[in-house]
Amino acid sequence: MAAEGLSNIWLPYTQMRTAPMPQTAKRTEGSVIELADGRRLIDGIASWWTACHGYNHPHIHDAVSRQLREMPHVMFGGLVHAPALDLASRLARLLPSDLERVFFTDSGSVAVEVAIKMAVQYWINKGQRGRTRLLSFRGGYHGDTFGTMAICDPEEGMHAMFAGALPEQILADLPDDDASFTALDKIIADHRHELAAIVVEPLVQGAGGMVFHAPETLRRLRTLADRHGLLLILDEIFTGFGRTGSMFACEQASIVPDIITLSKALTGGTMALAATVARRHVFEAFSSDDPRHALMHGPTFMANPLACAAANASLDLFEREPRLDQVATIGDQMRHELAPCRALPCVRDVRVMGAIGVVQLTEIENLNALKAAFLKENVWVRPFRDIVYLTPALTISPDELSQLTTAIHRVLR
Repeated sequence: MAAEGLSNIWLPYTQMRTAPMPQTAKRTEGSVIELADGRRLIDGIASWWTACHGYNHPHIHDAVSRQLREMPHVMFGGLVHAPALDLASRLARLLPSDLERVFFTDSGSVAVEVAIKMAVQYWINKGQRGRTRLLSFRGGYHGDTFGTMAICDPEEGMHAMFAGALPEQILADLPDDDASFTALDKIIADHRHELAAIVVEPLVQGAGGMVFHAPETLRRLRTLADRHGLLLILDEIFTGFGRTGSMFACEQASIVPDIITLSKALTGGTMALAATVARRHVFEAFSSDDPRHALMHGPTFMANPLACAAANASLDLFEREPRLDQVATIGDQMRHELAPCRALPCVRDVRVMGAIGVVQLTEIENLNALKAAFLKENVWVRPFRDIVYLTPALTISPDELSQLTTAIHRVLR
């Protein structure tokens, strides 16, 4: 069945001619993926970091089922509905300060596209038409659409071939000391007249290699944005909803971005949904008697009621169950159980933040072979670049997590 269907499928990030046959998933439960051949895999990456409560949580399932019976979808133009209004209100209460205007989309990349559009039009609406460029950082990843590719690291490889077809943005090193902040300050000063915003993934550059940075870096980026009159956009699509140890990564730096993007775990890994949330002063630049000042964007499935119902149910679980305590416990266990990997000759670094565990290798010579080795251990671990990493469900059991960490050490050894 799978072989026949593959003649019609185009898989992501895959050279279809040479890639090994993908596995066929049949059902999921908790932290387990059951394959069509009966094997059960412990999922170490929570379905690209989305299934924060584990798969098939009954509370989310019931909320979506109820919404399906009432209203699966309705256009969000000229109409609104309770699931979206409730979700927007709850997000505004959870987020710091006056991050209060929520624009819903249906993917993380589009959420970042909307943030870019907001930032550029913010200055246009204020009468400053030349400020159309973004400053982003090497090692960063923000999506695969054309606008987001332009603010990713072009040397990362995935988007390098599109050089010349993308808008040219400003790329800098993510600063980590006084000298690098001084250098960044000069870059911003040199381009201030054309920059609309700074864009950064807070605390962790995810797809760029799970590279961590300190909260102080975010505080100083906020200072630089204020000094030069720029907006600060935080891409929390990966880091939001408990992954780094706090509900949102920006909380650890005690800063407030002007715009924040959310997705991934927003619906607990159930439905596609994303949000771009702006502070009051950003929204006010669009509030006008002039219709040209409106934000002209509107995905067809914007604020899909099923997805909003799932997201509200997910937030219920964050309120009712000790998710952040579970994150701390997972982090402690990974620090202890991944530590022996440091002694392996192929390992450069082992690091943990929240519920993110990373084993960085000197190199990965054969990525497909490494993936196959993990599959033989009955774990779903997907190394990339030079890292093997874990981002499990926040509800994973200690025994399941130990199966993952033990498999990593055994395979790398």
